[in-house]
Amino acid sequence: MNDAIIPIKWENDQLQLIDQRVLPQEYNWLSYNDAPSVAQAITDMVVRGAPAIGITAAFGVVLAARAAYEQSVSDWKNIIKKDMDLLAASRPTAVNLFWALERMGLCIHTIDTNPVPVLLSEAQKIHEEDIQANKTMGDLGASLLKDKCSVITHCNAGALATGGYGTALGVIRSAWREGKIERVYADETRPWLQGSRLTAWEMVQENIPVTLLCDGASAHRMKQGGIGWVIVGSDRIAGNGDVANKIGTYHLAIAAKYHGVKVMVAAPTSTIDMSIKSGVDIPIEQRGADEILSLGGKRIAAEGAEAWNQAFDVTPANLVDAIVTEKGVVEHPTAEKMVRLMGQ
Repeated sequence: MNDAIIPIKWENDQLQLIDQRVLPQEYNWLSYNDAPSVAQAITDMVVRGAPAIGITAAFGVVLAARAAYEQSVSDWKNIIKKDMDLLAASRPTAVNLFWALERMGLCIHTIDTNPVPVLLSEAQKIHEEDIQANKTMGDLGASLLKDKCSVITHCNAGALATGGYGTALGVIRSAWREGKIERVYADETRPWLQGSRLTAWEMVQENIPVTLLCDGASAHRMKQGGIGWVIVGSDRIAGNGDVANKIGTYHLAIAAKYHGVKVMVAAPTSTIDMSIKSGVDIPIEQRGADEILSLGGKRIAAEGAEAWNQAFDVTPANLVDAIVTEKGVVEHPTAEKMVRLMGQ
């Protein structure tokens, strides 16, 4: 099993990110030396996926602290607030971003000297913990697959969307290793094509059979039989188990319910927002219309047409068979079960 896909690294006192906008045609690393450019990288989708966004933001705080401390040894804690706000504003839906910033902020309060070594250590811990959590989730999720089957996934919840190994694709990796998966069907995932560009690329790297589907083809594929599970990640899970994920997940879950296909959501507990009672309260990112109206920089839609481009949708908890986290599995999630999981 290939563990080599790690999309984020700290090297030569810089944050380095795989540019996921140009995969699989190009495999480029981009370097970042300041927090504003890291915030822009998150907004521009150089890095994407809720866990990866959180890890990236944590390293962005390290860069922010370095700049603030160089500006003023005595007042750096006030100076850093501007960059922290920029990072927080980079994308609104992925709660891991705010979780990571809060964790780094708590660390800042304890520091009385040069903050860089302490904050760098904390960011690296966040990264390492995410990889280990993904591997735990992979094994827990794989244990739910009782019979060998094919699965459908949507968007990219793989190594590229996390610190490494992946959430939904982590489950798929573990289940493939155990001989429980025959084939992965990956929705292409308009408009950024994360399924066709990123998920398919990850599966090909590890010789896991993968077949692409147009986003609207999944229901018809389920009707043909042989699909045991839909396995996806999440950008935010509400306190009642409602799941925000890449747009298209909701109708995939509806189709799965109709066809008797189970739905699994794999996400770390940092993705669970117990302050939000239901998915109605999850902020949904509205992105630019040009992402739908154009492709590869060339307009494909009729002139005068408009576009509605919400990046995420919310799947109600009653369409989810299992939420898999590093702390355990919640089957048929409810608010009470989520409280027990989170120990609140």
